[in-house]
Amino acid sequence: MKNLKAIALALVVVLSTVSVSAQTKKIDAAKSSINWLAKKVTGQHNGTVNLKDGALVFKGKKLVGGTFTADMTSLTSTDLTGEWLGKLNGHLKSEDFFNTAKFSTATLVFKTVTAKGTGYTVTGDLTIKGITKPVTFELATTANSATTKFMVDRTAYDIKYGSKSFFESIGDKAIDNEFELTVALKF
Repeated sequence: MKNLKAIALALVVVLSTVSVSAQTKKIDAAKSSINWLAKKVTGQHNGTVNLKDGALVFKGKKLVGGTFTADMTSLTSTDLTGEWLGKLNGHLKSEDFFNTAKFSTATLVFKTVTAKGTGYTVTGDLTIKGITKPVTFELATTANSATTKFMVDRTAYDIKYGSKSFFESIGDKAIDNEFELTVALKF
């Protein structure tokens, strides 16, 4: 009986230490945003994709990790309306681009987090269309938010449509290989 009490006390101490040393802050998906900007020779398009869920992990006030899932079926353009909006959204969700029928989510998992000035340099694994590649970006945090802006090379995720890297004679129909993500997280 004495050993059982000692084991139970040790377990409580260990669990208390773990909960104090690492705190997971769940992201408020409804208040957070992911905006994208894609450019082409003749212009650009911008839009949004919804965050499905996510969390940041802190030890004390220091960021040490994070995981996020984006709902790729929510991908939409915000610079078009009517028929053109439907056409672009349909094309972006097709196999030419993100194939959202097969790959309904994209994920980001932080691998390393390094303090830099008042923010952090984060390297994580970004998975789009089932393909995982590393990305590095700067992240600024406050007590209840985090923000970042970074570029993603779509061709690394087998999204080659309209790329001059794969279709040399495409001319003014070319679409830049990289697109920009601007992320604002609330927790």
